[in-house]
Amino acid sequence: MLMRSKLFVPGSRPELFPKAAASDADALSFDLEDSVPASHKAEARENLRTYLAGAAFTHKIMVVRVNAVGTDFFAEDLAAVALARTDLINLPMVEEPAAIAEAAARLDRLPEAGHIRLLVNIESPRGLRRAAELAGAHPRVAGLQIGYADLLEPTGIDRTDQAALAHLRLVVRFAAAEAGLPAYDAAFPVVKDPDGYRAECEAARRHGFAGKSCIHPSQIAMANAAFLPTPAEVEWSRRILVAAAEGEAHGHGAILVDGRMIDAPFLSRARAVVALADLHAKAKSR
Repeated sequence: MLMRSKLFVPGSRPELFPKAAASDADALSFDLEDSVPASHKAEARENLRTYLAGAAFTHKIMVVRVNAVGTDFFAEDLAAVALARTDLINLPMVEEPAAIAEAAARLDRLPEAGHIRLLVNIESPRGLRRAAELAGAHPRVAGLQIGYADLLEPTGIDRTDQAALAHLRLVVRFAAAEAGLPAYDAAFPVVKDPDGYRAECEAARRHGFAGKSCIHPSQIAMANAAFLPTPAEVEWSRRILVAAAEGEAHGHGAILVDGRMIDAPFLSRARAVVALADLHAKAKSR
């Protein structure tokens, strides 16, 4: 799943749906939670249900952030948007594996939801502490996503503290990796700070993240560029794969490429880089 950029779209703003679909974002993240006041949630839910029912024309990944498991809105949200065109349900404020199990069980009972997977938000101290459990809680879990505002604001930790952000990313990335899943970085709140957004994208990629949320279309291109391997990385990885195939033919478990020792961990990374580059090429050809 190529989800470098995930454009945030409030469910209460249906006039934005076609514009978002026409963007270069890999995924659209429709929101029924924080951006929609309680008095408008039913209307937003119906807006989104209607749109998703007719959205077969786009190749974009369709994500819906529902209200949290245990809220009064969760069951109705899920029933309305668990449709054939929905790819991911984004679960906010997850702290217990039981919440994931409940969401999965409800999806099991919905006729069009067999393919739908769960993107799990890590946005509380308890969720952070149990992130590895949450990642491995159910086969429907497709990845973990950080929520900086909910994690940092209540604790008084500065959102611009790079050491704090790096710590959170590494905890979440290793938790996702334990389950063999990707991790996705949170939104950047300042639309008119492209350098700040680009810097967070680059830091997240260095920490092994697969993509980042966008709250404005101007951020999409930066995320798309940041979360792809560079041509040099792809070329190096392809050379590793060729050399590894030759080494395997001669019974060598470790090889030298330009004087650098390459063994299983490097080979695994090379395969991942080439696979991502090939996936991007396939997506561009659609």
